[in-house]
Amino acid sequence: MPIWSPKSVDLPITEVQLKGLLKRYDKNGDGRLSRAELREAFRGLGLNFSGWRAGQALRHSDRNGDGYISEEEMKELIKYAASKWGFSVTLC
Repeated sequence: MPIWSPKSVDLPITEVQLKGLLKRYDKNGDGRLSRAELREAFRGLGLNFSGWRAGQALRHSDRNGDGYISEEEMKELIKYAASKWGFSVTLC
C-alpha cells in the first residue's frame, strides 16, 4: 500500500515533507538515492511507470552525473517531480 498517493490526496505537500518521504527509500543509508531506490519511492508514492519515471528524474536531476541523487540535488528532483507529475509542492 502506498505511503501517499497523489491520486487520492489533493492537499499540498511541503518540500520538506516530500524530501522526508523520498529519504525513507535510501535503503543502504548512504545519503543518496539510486535509480532503484527512486523507482521504489515513486512506486510507493503511487506513480505508474515508476522505473521509467526514475530514469527521467535521474537524468534531469543528477547534476554531477554520478548516477545518484545527493542531498544537494534533492531540491532539483522535487521541483522536477512537481512540474512533471502534478505533485502540489510548496517550496521552502
